[in-house]
Amino acid sequence: MTALRLLQVTDTHLVGDPAGRQRGVVTLEALQAVLRLARTDSHDVILLTGDVVHDDPAGYDWARRELSALGKPVLCIPGNHDDPAILRDALAGEPFRHCGHHDFLGWRLVMLDSHVPGGAEGLLRASELERLDAALASADERHVLVVLHHHPIDSGARWLDTVGLVNAREFLEITDRYAMVRGILWGHVHQSHDSLRSNGHGSLRMMATPSTCVQFLPKSDDFALDTLPPGFRTLELHPDGRIDSQVRWLG
Repeated sequence: MTALRLLQVTDTHLVGDPAGRQRGVVTLEALQAVLRLARTDSHDVILLTGDVVHDDPAGYDWARRELSALGKPVLCIPGNHDDPAILRDALAGEPFRHCGHHDFLGWRLVMLDSHVPGGAEGLLRASELERLDAALASADERHVLVVLHHHPIDSGARWLDTVGLVNAREFLEITDRYAMVRGILWGHVHQSHDSLRSNGHGSLRMMATPSTCVQFLPKSDDFALDTLPPGFRTLELHPDGRIDSQVRWLG
């Protein structure tokens, strides 16, 4: 069996105006450039991990056009700048699939909704934690990658950690119970992270992915921007549970 190849794009911050900018970056142009670079590799599944738009539902039309052109399943979750109901309606039908869990090539991808109405922080509601527990309990022999928008571990940036996953401890208590969980993946932080988390079963990969537009300065007490260009992450999920992954940058 071959590896499952994933492309993660996150925090695209699109708006209806194709020339719309975030901190000086034209977000649609940046996404298009990221996708051109990503197309140099082959991917089986696309992960769209929140903040698809920047509070402007008209931006979803651009997301639909650009991502449906890839011809692959696009697994979507909302971020704090999205409206989950509008996101579902705007990106309805194939190739888009929202939240839930999805099985490919011996792997289960669990897509979680951490959106808080009107807030920048994240929260997994009791029903979402129950859904996570059930998805892990029923995974059988599949390996699992858990995906959410908000970061469940400290980023090291004081201001950013005030808007992380509020109930991260409850979340990690669930994932730590299951040996088949091989990795946890998120967006939101506009920077790259890759570490190992030890639990009673060994260790699992903890990964954050930069935005397709602007990046936040790591380890900053107050909001500040980095000078790094737009980025994205590729992952190879192997039949034995290994995860190979790298972040790629424009330029």
